[in-house]
Amino acid sequence: MGHFKILFLDIDGTILRPDDTIEDSTKTAIIEMKRQDIEVVLATGRPLHEISELAEELQISSYIGYNGALGIYEGETIFAEPMQSEDAKYILDVAAANGHEVVCYTNDKNYLTNLESESVQAFLKQFHLRQNATFTEGMIDEILGMTIITAGNKGDSLYKFKNGIHLSQVNVEGMQHCYDVIRDHVNKGIGVEFLLNKLGIKREESIAFGDGMNDREMLASAGEGFAMGNAHPDLLQYAKHKTTAVTNSGIYNGLKSLGLL
Repeated sequence: MGHFKILFLDIDGTILRPDDTIEDSTKTAIIEMKRQDIEVVLATGRPLHEISELAEELQISSYIGYNGALGIYEGETIFAEPMQSEDAKYILDVAAANGHEVVCYTNDKNYLTNLESESVQAFLKQFHLRQNATFTEGMIDEILGMTIITAGNKGDSLYKFKNGIHLSQVNVEGMQHCYDVIRDHVNKGIGVEFLLNKLGIKREESIAFGDGMNDREMLASAGEGFAMGNAHPDLLQYAKHKTTAVTNSGIYNGLKSLGLL
């Protein structure tokens, strides 16, 4: 058994099944890791103000949110990195010109370009986003993360970034037309490295599980990176291991392969 000290877990498609429930085996695995004094951290693209119920259910109080833009350890904010206003404005302009909608995440709310559109309503329902408001220019400097809701047909190709930013397709059934905006210097992997350094934990003492392309840096940064059985095919090259699907005890089986269960 390795001497592991910290476990990073993505939420959608990793902890949560497609029907938004959590397997008993996943809950058992998390409880057992905590019993072994292994820190458990939620690492998600979601805004942190929307995951309080899940965190309470799992008894977890440390997070990397907004795809690495905000880190909280035991209730204390340890890093925050808003987007550059010019980058956010470019995305909003391209979206407006092409009939796309955008979700802008701040520390306390989700600001949307159009609260009434069917695509936005479907997105809000899928991810249970409740703290919502209409975006205004006054919020441009507070954006921690963004998701673009395209009209399909490879709408992501319309966004031409010079460098430092790429789009990550949302790996949730029915939401593949949506793309998280990922910054090269602000992502889950950078958040993992920051937290490891802060806590004095070695890379080889860390474990991470994920399923989407926004997890690639995290899996590459952890000592033992696991791609879920339902992971995006392109994610596998960044993971050291592949486990079973979120609907088939993926987290439990991955930890068991390390001798932790």
